[in-house]
Amino acid sequence: MITDRDGDLSFSGALVVWTLPQTPQQTATRIDLSAVEQLDTAGAHYLAVQRNAGARLVGLSQSQAQLLETVSDAIPTPDALPIPLIWWRQILQQTGIQVVAGLSIFRQLTEYLGRFLAAFLRGIRHPSQFRLTSLVHHCQETGLRAVPIVAVMSFLIGVVLAFQGAAQLRQFGAEVFVVDLIAISVLRELGILLTAIVVAGRTTSALTASIGSMKMREEIDAMRTLGMDPDMVLILPRVLALVLMLPILGLVADLSGLLGGAIMSWIELKVSPSMFLTRLSDISVDHVIVGLVKAPVFALIIGVIGCHAGMMVGKDAESLGSQTSASVVAAIFAIIIADAAFSVLFSVIGI
Repeated sequence: MITDRDGDLSFSGALVVWTLPQTPQQTATRIDLSAVEQLDTAGAHYLAVQRNAGARLVGLSQSQAQLLETVSDAIPTPDALPIPLIWWRQILQQTGIQVVAGLSIFRQLTEYLGRFLAAFLRGIRHPSQFRLTSLVHHCQETGLRAVPIVAVMSFLIGVVLAFQGAAQLRQFGAEVFVVDLIAISVLRELGILLTAIVVAGRTTSALTASIGSMKMREEIDAMRTLGMDPDMVLILPRVLALVLMLPILGLVADLSGLLGGAIMSWIELKVSPSMFLTRLSDISVDHVIVGLVKAPVFALIIGVIGCHAGMMVGKDAESLGSQTSASVVAAIFAIIIADAAFSVLFSVIGI
């Protein structure tokens, strides 16, 4: 029985789990328990909550008081709320988290570059372990099959450069210098840069998807169980094929870009092919070397990022999709940063 009188409660009889629905939920000022004959842990918990809210308990027997203290000690203490950070500390905290995450990914990519170089040296020392068939297959997939899209893209870039260059140079009567514009732009920067971006979008996703699918099916674990090194079987042929094929694709892009520029110059500016070749012969070969030197570095970036992302795939298809998308973005971003670094380097050394 419960008696409510001006905020004071008086319980009598049993205060157990079955009678708790009859108890008031508001906080009382004083609770008299002298007439309570039966008290269980549920009732003790109710009394502990009332006491923590400010109610004063009177009339408890010794055994009931002990039960109340036992239940009170068992009630978990809520964790203290974190102190909200001021705005500039939040910015510093988020910046620090992003920097640490970026350095961690850079360390992992460096590790995979080291694993590729170690596998490459092992393949030189033990040629029987090198998988030539796999290398040829990946050369065909990453190189030969990419020739059409690279050639068409570079041809159109040459056409656009000639058309836009003609529109500007005609104002100064310097149409013939459009050859220099096309040659230097394509041979030094656009040819290999756009080729690397196309290959990054096409090949990085393929590398991540193929290796990630094998990891989802636990084929890589099976390789290790059979004594096969995944670095020799998976990483070395794929990355080495890119290192071999990207300079060739860059050369194809250069020739296609010059061809597109020559045709557009002939149509728009009446620069004959013989005049185009004559002006082209005056262009320094250093521009070709500067362009092609970047190719192996871009190939390593594409291959290492693709293989690393494939190895990071989890057990579900969602992880495979997210890693595939992230690897393409990361590869293209890294290529642009590397190209900027090459531009600064060549400018400093005067090439």
